[in-house]
Amino acid sequence: MTRFSASAVVHDSDVAEKSRRAHSLHLVLPALASWATALTLLGCSASAGAVVAVVVLAGMIVVVVMVPAEGIAGRRNVVVAVLGCVAAVAGTTAFRVHAVSTGPVAELVEQRASTVMEAVVTDDPRALPQHGGLFRRESFVVSARVESIGAGADRVALRAPVVLFASGGEWRSLLPSQRIAVTGRFAPPNPGELLAGTVLVRGPPRVLSGPSWMQGVAEALRSGLREAAGVLPPAQRGLLPGLVVGDVSRMDEQVRADFKEAGLSHLTAVSGANLAIVAGAAVALARTAGLPLAARAVLAALAMLAFAVVARPSPSVLRALLMGGVAAVALGTGRVRDGVAALSATVLGLIFFDPALARSYGFALSVCATAGILVLAPRWRDRLSRRMPRWAAEATAVAAAAQAAVTPVLVLMSGQLTPVAIPANLLAGPAVAPATLLGVVAALVAPLHMGTAQLLVRPAGLAIGWIIGVAEHAAGLPLAVIPWPGGVTGLIALAVAVPVAVLALRHRWPRWILLAVAGGVVAAVAVTAPIVACWPPRDWLLVMCDVGQGDALLVAAGPGRAVVVDAGPDPVLMDRCLRSMGVREVPLVILTHPHADHVGGLDGVFRGREVGAVVVTPQGVGGRESARLSSDLARHRVVEWVARPDARWRLGPSELTIVGPPAETSPQGAGEGAAINNASVVVHVRWAAGAALLSGDVETEAQAELLRRGLPPAEIFKVPHHGSGRYDPAFFAASGARAALISVGADNDYGHPAPSALAQLHRLGARIYRTDLSGDLAVVARDGALSVVSRGH
Repeated sequence: MTRFSASAVVHDSDVAEKSRRAHSLHLVLPALASWATALTLLGCSASAGAVVAVVVLAGMIVVVVMVPAEGIAGRRNVVVAVLGCVAAVAGTTAFRVHAVSTGPVAELVEQRASTVMEAVVTDDPRALPQHGGLFRRESFVVSARVESIGAGADRVALRAPVVLFASGGEWRSLLPSQRIAVTGRFAPPNPGELLAGTVLVRGPPRVLSGPSWMQGVAEALRSGLREAAGVLPPAQRGLLPGLVVGDVSRMDEQVRADFKEAGLSHLTAVSGANLAIVAGAAVALARTAGLPLAARAVLAALAMLAFAVVARPSPSVLRALLMGGVAAVALGTGRVRDGVAALSATVLGLIFFDPALARSYGFALSVCATAGILVLAPRWRDRLSRRMPRWAAEATAVAAAAQAAVTPVLVLMSGQLTPVAIPANLLAGPAVAPATLLGVVAALVAPLHMGTAQLLVRPAGLAIGWIIGVAEHAAGLPLAVIPWPGGVTGLIALAVAVPVAVLALRHRWPRWILLAVAGGVVAAVAVTAPIVACWPPRDWLLVMCDVGQGDALLVAAGPGRAVVVDAGPDPVLMDRCLRSMGVREVPLVILTHPHADHVGGLDGVFRGREVGAVVVTPQGVGGRESARLSSDLARHRVVEWVARPDARWRLGPSELTIVGPPAETSPQGAGEGAAINNASVVVHVRWAAGAALLSGDVETEAQAELLRRGLPPAEIFKVPHHGSGRYDPAFFAASGARAALISVGADNDYGHPAPSALAQLHRLGARIYRTDLSGDLAVVARDGALSVVSRGH
């Protein structure tokens, strides 16, 4: 009798499992088909979407009428569901495409016309990178909804989604739901976007109304958290709001880069983990208060909804919010929730109401990571638990499953693999929950008592510091990021490589062969890397960092020390170059002139290093840029010296002498940019084995003045202004250099280096080295003479 009962229970369990899988299949296939439909039709005409909707709807009717219920191997209902969802999404997409491609805005877009308009901001302004260029004016991308165009009697009311491209610090403080008036020129949107157009805005916005009360409360909580986090070190104070509510407005650029390379970027995109922490805390409070099951579910749903408003409804937040809503319903009704079915229903609902999500990489990453955790993690956990404790198997399986599921999307996006992501997530994971929970409580407390909020963020800062340390060390590991073909080619290569690897690992001898080959490759890299690409080179004297279109040079000043001459446009690249050279202390920084491609990366110099003093070009040149630079230096609390001719420093093996500009007024030139270039600080560096001339961005007029005053000879010549065509041939010849170094960005739109400059250097017999072709360049002493070695890309 007992045996019969046990077998009956097993049979019932199998039946229930098959029923659950069938239920999931009824939702998975329609969700995938709907996603593919929206992705295919976006960018097509509205008529194309309507035709697809009608044809598929007709096919669904034919299947319902002609095929019996037991037909198609018993899957008629699935086929009907797929066809019905495809028809619905096609119709929705057609309607949305028609709405944005017709009307007054579409006519203005076609004419590239300018007009005044009123719009409602629909998301936080997103700052664009400021790297490079002559000036560092803040630029923003703002999602908005145009609600009227024209003025007076010509005013036309409408509702059209657009993207505003604007510049100026006034845009940073705008909040969602604020109504603004702007003047701008319409342009077409990017293909496939459900937008009526893009607007190139002229001038600052005129604010017509404040944010809604809901957005006002949300901003009060966000700003309170930012203020409370101000007691933490810079890197931590920028990451905590990003980890808690997705506010990355103050996130350190180096931390951002480390997170990307370590596979931890998802931590700053609010998702299911954040909502689970908030909902879990709400349920725990409700249980402590003795509330019934239904009340707990309602409280959890309200907590998640409120948190989504504060964190802004990004694709990952929307996905997590709907899945959390399904979980709350399951909790309130006491029914078991099927995670795969809930995820499929969420995807189906979101694609139906917003087809544009089908093209969102953020949405795809969120869905794939969740699917990997739901489908792969349980199986991998059970297998790993035979070899390790269950808690370790659980953590490893979740991290590995999520990373495996998002890898195809990452390959499609950026063409790279991040094998370091799994251990990085395992190490960072335990610190995420306490940091998030403490941050949420601090945000709630901050408007009431800032002192208490600051006390709460201090232990959160310890957890944040651990996560930052994990990211920094993981990003610095060899092979942390492996190049892989991008796009469809990369996906095909991945689809071939993964099954081959799985089949090889399942059998003993192929597994040993594969492991032996992998071990041999690692050993070969470990043994030959120091021989083939030894970096940094032994006893280096000067390094030209590959920072793209800009200048950044390091002059040796002793073990672990270097003088920095210009800091390039990007703090991340600047810090990376200093780290690669093992520089921990910078006794002197020389900023040749205040253009952004030479000073934009200054924060990277200060990251974790002691800086002695900074030498700048004489005051009165480039007033606005110089004032901004002085403000930055004051923020770092560093001594600022003005360059004076013949000023000299002896640091380690290097002797640096200021050659220019002259103490009196510098030569001008055509335009403000040329005048600032001509005021560049020119430095002569001497070592026992030779000398180098670092010429900043001096142009024809300043070069002639330096020639008139007398130019010291040098074996190494830093070509001015990235090899610009504005040069004096006599200046090039006067240096007598055997090697010419050009710091230039690949495929830059300035035409640098100019063919005429390259030809002149060739005529002089100088060997040319370029960072866009050879990467970082180092000057070393060999057999009593200077030579140049390149790191390579």
